[in-house]
Amino acid sequence: MNITKEQVIEALKNVIDPDLKKDLITLGMVEDIKVEGLNVSFTVVLTTPACPMKAMIQSACENAIIHFVNEKANVSVNMTARTSSGRAESEQLLPEVKNIIAIASGKGGVGKSTVAANLAVALAKCGAKVGLIDADIYGPSQHIMFGVENERLFVNEKDGKTYMLPVEKYGVKVLSIGMLVDPDRAIPWRGPMASKALKQLFSDAEWGELDYMLIDLPPGTGDIHLTLVSAVPVTGAVVVSTPQHVALADAKKGINMFQLETINVPVLGLVENMSYFTPAELPQNKYYIFGKEGCKQLAEKMNVPLIGEIPLVQSIREGGDTGIPVALDEDSLVSKAFEEAADHLVRQVAIRNANIEPSKRVAAAAY
Repeated sequence: MNITKEQVIEALKNVIDPDLKKDLITLGMVEDIKVEGLNVSFTVVLTTPACPMKAMIQSACENAIIHFVNEKANVSVNMTARTSSGRAESEQLLPEVKNIIAIASGKGGVGKSTVAANLAVALAKCGAKVGLIDADIYGPSQHIMFGVENERLFVNEKDGKTYMLPVEKYGVKVLSIGMLVDPDRAIPWRGPMASKALKQLFSDAEWGELDYMLIDLPPGTGDIHLTLVSAVPVTGAVVVSTPQHVALADAKKGINMFQLETINVPVLGLVENMSYFTPAELPQNKYYIFGKEGCKQLAEKMNVPLIGEIPLVQSIREGGDTGIPVALDEDSLVSKAFEEAADHLVRQVAIRNANIEPSKRVAAAAY
């Protein structure tokens, strides 16, 4: 007995997206259904090319046809992706960037820039188009972490205007204020100067199409943060902290800032950096130097996801110093920790985009 298209649709209504909690048909994720006798083919459009559930969803689709339609069916599932966007389509600045994600910390020294760099690399490894802006105007470091301190910035003429071309390395487009200033000269940035410099990293650069643009913010809650939310629609924020009480107190302030009614940027999650110390010669041992599960407790208290726990190991520091992020090491336990954090991040972005109105720029008068 031949299979019908209607039978395929009914069967796929039994496949539930594990994050969005709805079936693939309702979510509009199934396209191009073709049926010829017992041969069935269709395309499943995921919400991100970095989807960690890709293999599981594909297997569930194949099993649904065999179980609910015909056990002799020959099923071919084409898995592709169309990254969901967390911004209003009417926005003119960075129109091809689908999601803008702020990487923030309440205080300095917690490894925010290291986390931002390795998250960007981990996302790129999964096939996503990724950009990284070093908005830490007062202490830029991404040009060092990506080993592009001496890279020359090229420009492109477009519509009578000159645009900087971000440097691309490890699959990530990177632009840092550190590429534009003398590394041996201190620049005393006033608030308006710093804000103007940040806006130029958006408006005067040719970013092209990106699934995720990560913004490495300065520590604290200041001018640059307010400039960011007023300049571009921010999809969500990730807050980085270490487990000890003094860092968590400031991380809580960072979360509260994004959750202010006048700013209202969804907090996608909390990353605990330096979660525990693991010696290279004893990789199974964990020593909780800065305390245990501090970010887990804060995440539960603030009702935000804990999306990553990154250990304190020497290879992370070495990767930052040499310009080769540790997330590039396929065999490293630390790399796997960043991959897991990136997986959780893209899932939170997809959930946010499915359930919350698109982000808009915050009017300067609102804060």
